[in-house]
Amino acid sequence: MTRIEIRRRRILVDGRPDLVLAGEVHYFRVPREEWGDRLDLLVEAGCTCVASYIPWLWHELPDGTLDVTGSSRAERDLGAFVDLAAERGLTFLARPGPFVMAELKNEGLPYRLYTEHPEIVPVGWDSRPAPTRTVDYLAPAFLAEVQRWFDAVLPVLAARSAVRGGPVIGVQLDNEIGMLAWVSNSPDLTDGLVDDLGAWVSERYADRPAAGRLVAAARSAGSDPGWWRSLVRTPTGEVAADLRVELGLFMRERFAAYVDALASMVRGAGLDGLPLLINIHGTEGGNGVPFAIGVSQLYRCYAGKEGFAAGSDHYLGDMDRSTTTDIHFVNAVMEAVNGPDQPLTSLEFEAGTGDYEAGLDRLTDACAVDLKVRLCLAQGNRLINYYLLAGGINPPLEEKVGDGNDRISFTGRRHGTAAPIGPEGQRGLTFAATAAVTRAAGLHARWLADHDEERDDIALAFWPDAFLTEYHHPSSEPMTRVVRDLEAHRGPGPHKAMSRSWLFDGWRFSAVDVSDPGRPLPGVVALACGEVLDDGVQQRLVRHVRDGGGLLLLGPVPSTDTRGRPCTTLADALGVSAGERVRSTHRHYGSVRGLGPAAAWGEMRVGWWQELRGPEGAVPLVEDVDGHLCGLGVRLGEGRAAVVAAEVPSSPQLFTLLTEWLGARRGLGLETDVPGVVVTTSGTPAGERMLHVLNPTGYAASVAVTPGDPTDLLERPLAVPPRTGAILALGLDLPCGVRLDSANAELTELCDDGFAVGPGLGRQTELWVSGGRPSCADPEVDVVAAQGRWRVLAPDARAVRLAVRSPAAPA
Repeated sequence: MTRIEIRRRRILVDGRPDLVLAGEVHYFRVPREEWGDRLDLLVEAGCTCVASYIPWLWHELPDGTLDVTGSSRAERDLGAFVDLAAERGLTFLARPGPFVMAELKNEGLPYRLYTEHPEIVPVGWDSRPAPTRTVDYLAPAFLAEVQRWFDAVLPVLAARSAVRGGPVIGVQLDNEIGMLAWVSNSPDLTDGLVDDLGAWVSERYADRPAAGRLVAAARSAGSDPGWWRSLVRTPTGEVAADLRVELGLFMRERFAAYVDALASMVRGAGLDGLPLLINIHGTEGGNGVPFAIGVSQLYRCYAGKEGFAAGSDHYLGDMDRSTTTDIHFVNAVMEAVNGPDQPLTSLEFEAGTGDYEAGLDRLTDACAVDLKVRLCLAQGNRLINYYLLAGGINPPLEEKVGDGNDRISFTGRRHGTAAPIGPEGQRGLTFAATAAVTRAAGLHARWLADHDEERDDIALAFWPDAFLTEYHHPSSEPMTRVVRDLEAHRGPGPHKAMSRSWLFDGWRFSAVDVSDPGRPLPGVVALACGEVLDDGVQQRLVRHVRDGGGLLLLGPVPSTDTRGRPCTTLADALGVSAGERVRSTHRHYGSVRGLGPAAAWGEMRVGWWQELRGPEGAVPLVEDVDGHLCGLGVRLGEGRAAVVAAEVPSSPQLFTLLTEWLGARRGLGLETDVPGVVVTTSGTPAGERMLHVLNPTGYAASVAVTPGDPTDLLERPLAVPPRTGAILALGLDLPCGVRLDSANAELTELCDDGFAVGPGLGRQTELWVSGGRPSCADPEVDVVAAQGRWRVLAPDARAVRLAVRSPAAPA
């Protein structure tokens, strides 16, 4: 029996923190006689866990029976695949849907559901048919069918649960819930859902005065449901702004109710005691900022719920400065809404070359998987599932449907051609890189499973309702006007300037949900927003500043709430008023320059600026070249606010100047000759520490940091090659009985009588050891006593293998 818990932002296995390194292998796409080969490759890649979707579409036969034992075809024997993984010492992460996507037709649902239960099939705006194969998740007929599917598949998993001594360590509930409606902007407006919306709105405002026509309409829905349904599907100007907000809030609660229903089925089937996982969608076209839409949609499903964890699902291609910002943002916004026990995880972690259409349109560099894994681990990810680790062959449907290929997937015969392991089991272009970083993560797992990033007293403000933009009628100006404003300014700011500037100047930060009054705010909060900002958030930011906090506000001065009503609480408290925005054009080249505390910034071209007027004593920060003030500092109560009403580009210098004026200080100094290097530190409860260095650029970088190294080694410049990263010891207790106080090279081997490191980041490899006496068989490697420690020097930055002979301390 194994006890698996989610506590203190960790995955605990029998009380000990564990790092889960998984790879997705689709047993249904691999001939059964080749299952063992794929699992062997997964082990070779350094993974400790195998994950797989379990498609309802694959296991249901044309007569409606469900085969999960392989009676109709060997590749349907789910239990055999899980047992085979267990024989290799692997755990299993189950993803039984009911939706699984995975490039399967109907997203993995049987065809018959749509014909036998037409009431579950939604229409969208203007009663148009949904363009995707989505359903109304809470439709009674759908839930009954899901129960039937779970009754067949869950006992196979329950018999192999880790709680019963088996390999199954977690169950994902559904997949990318709400994604299909978001990407198509076609909400699931079945009659049942729209009627439920009316009841929900009426109850929500039961003790409040009628708030406009929407509430009045909802209250009359019972007597005239047809009129209410028509109003929701084709909203008029009077109700549109309210409907956008209420529909988004309602769907959050509906998704949460759906997840609760699935959780009840899973736990009732004997899988209680295992973590339940939610896969969050959202990256779009190589951009990570829309990921927060998925968080906004789904955080009510899992945030703060015992036994639940959420995982990211991201596809961002090559690792460049934009992708680095995106990955950091994805993890930050997940952490912003997580409960105190919930860890960061990634349930679909892109590992291949990126061309999912089996062509030559994209070829992601192998270094991308290495750098993405390292950044996620530095931020505290406890589970990474490579998707897709192994490709395969799409089997034919049991019944032809005449759709061009008659296979279970729309990708054709071969699937996962970009994966580290190809469809026929060949090692792909990224296999070696994936294996290398996975082995490095596994070697450091004892620390990575139990560490936390050491943060500065700053955070990016995350306002979930800024991403409540998944449903807006395309012809509704009240809806689209608010959505355009939110999309232009939210998250990390225009051009990702705020996050990118902090990240590349050595600030260590995450994000905080500013709409949740139960979450404490750090010393300095940075919010990128447009004219739209809810009154509750504005009030909280005012209190934060008055109580001695700092606020960095980037964007036009907020003037309305999400329903388009005037709302100037923050501006009024700060004494700030704003004029019209002046936008750059092909004839007007708006430029601004720093003043006062920001004077060293100089001058920059901007996309737009907005003239500001502040109270007496306001500190000028930014003005346009004609002298119009567009950035100022305000003192309010015990705190300060810096308001920058201009679309400034990424500028580490500007944002550091402003952040320090607000009272924050960096715990790490960073000097580098290449912009785009990321450094951070992390530590365990036992006081062991690591320095994480990433260079996603194509340039060799000289990197000097001040991480608090007692030996001074890591406070000297490091030479970091292009597109590489490293985990460097800042005091790690090794199994051989010594403490690695510092090293400019990453650990590559750990054993009971010694250890090894790779090439050093400099002219020579250097490390400092205490608590034992290291020795090296290489005569050119010097091991000398110094400062009460042993100093090891290897010429030519070569890899070093050391034996530890005795615990004798140096003289």
